[in-house]
Amino acid sequence: MITLFYDAQCPLCVAEMRKLKQADIRDEVQLVDIHDSHTMAAYPQVQFSAANRILHAVDEQGQLYLGLDATVRVWRQVGKMRWLAVLRWPVIKWFADIAYRLFARYRLPVSRLLMPSQCVNNQCRNPKS
Repeated sequence: MITLFYDAQCPLCVAEMRKLKQADIRDEVQLVDIHDSHTMAAYPQVQFSAANRILHAVDEQGQLYLGLDATVRVWRQVGKMRWLAVLRWPVIKWFADIAYRLFARYRLPVSRLLMPSQCVNNQCRNPKS
């Protein structure tokens, strides 16, 4: 089991989490909305401000994964998207991490561009399931 902390107010993030849960046929990934303060209280090692900047994941042993390491780890957990491991190769990792941090910082404006029906008056919301 691995727990992934994500921004449920980001339509692109929610779409990715839906895709992940569809692939999670053995129910091995628990998703936690970082805006759910009650649930987040159970994970004191994950601070909202940090999790709002980049993805965080925690495995059963308490190992913390950040950013693309979290992405690669959760997709590996469900046995899909194995090609993502390429993003952790030494030379590629540096460039991939920069690209990821840029995306993470601007995920809401990107959502407004790519999913305008989910974003109104500069506010993006969780798309309906």
